[in-house]
Amino acid sequence: MGENDNKNDLFNSTMSLGDHLEELRMRLILALAGVVVCSIFCLFFGSKIITFIEKPYINVMGPEARLQTLAPADGFVSYMKISLISGLILSCPWVFYQLWMFISAGLYPNEKRYVHLATPFSAALFVAGALFFIFVVAPITLGFLVKFNEKILGVSSSFTFRNYISFVTTLMLVFGIAFQTPVAILFLNRTGLVSLQVLRRSRKFVLLGVFVVAAVATPPDVISQITLALPLYLLFELGILLSYFANRKKRINE
Repeated sequence: MGENDNKNDLFNSTMSLGDHLEELRMRLILALAGVVVCSIFCLFFGSKIITFIEKPYINVMGPEARLQTLAPADGFVSYMKISLISGLILSCPWVFYQLWMFISAGLYPNEKRYVHLATPFSAALFVAGALFFIFVVAPITLGFLVKFNEKILGVSSSFTFRNYISFVTTLMLVFGIAFQTPVAILFLNRTGLVSLQVLRRSRKFVLLGVFVVAAVATPPDVISQITLALPLYLLFELGILLSYFANRKKRINE
């Protein structure tokens, strides 16, 4: 690529601060519109979604267990929260598309092609993270907390509907976002911001960092922290592996 081509790329990829702010505003509006539409759609299926989310609780507490409400509005507020979170999960391909399109606006033309690869991968990992929490982490965490209450404290567990829904939906989002790690690493590497050598040398710091992040992002119990920290580190290693194969393919093609 010649000097003129580099200048053209730079000219085409450069945006003013005002342009960036306008692009951000437009992408946020489009992303929020998608979330609103999907959340309204989920309002009609709220009872089925609640039944799905309650499965870890039922599995731990028994088929006769029922969540309780302590305030008149608890059920309604939780129902709306479930619809909103479900709408966000359902609209995540659209939301991530808007996010990556905003990022691509400031990239060089040869870097923008990675955005189109990242969008579906991001959406799939977000859904995988949310489902991983529901099917794997939630039963383990709830089982540990219930047994701890019974064996150590000698008290019975009876969760409220609002607290349980808040616990589940918050951690579904946390795990969904945490599962973006491979995409972020691959994107940083392919755009030249972080080299593969730097990623490999940072392993011990990342290992410490994921446990710190897990401790902050999850409830204060060891099981939740470990079940987030270990996948986070494995996803970091997956990002390194993907970057290695991408770099190898690039060298072969050259």
